[in-house]
Amino acid sequence: MATPAQWFEGARPRTLPAAVAPVAAGTGAAAAVDGFCLSHALLALLVAVSLQVAVNYANDYSDGVRGTDADRVGPLRLVGSGVAAPAAVRRAAVLSFLVAAVAGLVLALLVAWWLVLVGAACMVAAWYYTGGRSPYGYRGLGEGSVFVFFGLVATVGTTYVQAREVTTASVLAGVGCGALACAILVANNLRDIPTDTASGKRTLAVRLGDRRTRLLYVGLVFTAYAVVVLIALAHLLVMVTLGTALPAVRPTLGVIYGAKGRDLVPVLKETGLLLLVYGVVLGATLALS
Repeated sequence: MATPAQWFEGARPRTLPAAVAPVAAGTGAAAAVDGFCLSHALLALLVAVSLQVAVNYANDYSDGVRGTDADRVGPLRLVGSGVAAPAAVRRAAVLSFLVAAVAGLVLALLVAWWLVLVGAACMVAAWYYTGGRSPYGYRGLGEGSVFVFFGLVATVGTTYVQAREVTTASVLAGVGCGALACAILVANNLRDIPTDTASGKRTLAVRLGDRRTRLLYVGLVFTAYAVVVLIALAHLLVMVTLGTALPAVRPTLGVIYGAKGRDLVPVLKETGLLLLVYGVVLGATLALS
């Protein structure tokens, strides 16, 4: 039976910046049009964090029962390592989905009924990333899903539930957060190319190969900061966010100079922290603008 510490590690807390950053940026975009609402922002944060934890447990379960996690490098896999029964991990995923569903339902009741459909789409995408008979994450479509749901939907959705409108700044901020969230997944899949290839998991990194995957990572980081310049055309203070590019240097150089296997674990951690700082600073400067 897994210990509480192992369950916590299995939830992969280092991925939580992918949930927090778009909510911070989207809240800033709402504040920029005088639409800030603390209660709605907190509900959006609960939805995002619960979904991220649900995705992590669901992936642990699905990859574990398929046997693709047996030789992975990186954080603890509950099922793959044998410290937790598959059914227990599946229940943890379902419980996390329920928390997200309840928070999302409250938001839908407060704002607009059709948000229920958006939430349902998020949960379906989360489960079938590695779940079901034909998981799309095994066919190289994971990055696209992360960009849409943990970038555009999370950021624009956070702005909408507070300000009741979709703004240009929220869409662009969603592109920036989505690009860095994708960079986390790209670095993860770059690390796992050997084991994914052996297990038949055709991620985008496996399809592109090592060199082009590294170029994709660099391109995603560049995109995040190019978007900042575009937002600054209407909100000049947002240029301060360019200062967060400094923490991007080390992980980017690591990827460029060929870090592999365990050497990519720090890149994952640093990219996650980069996304968190990026989202918070972007949101704060949007609000102050």
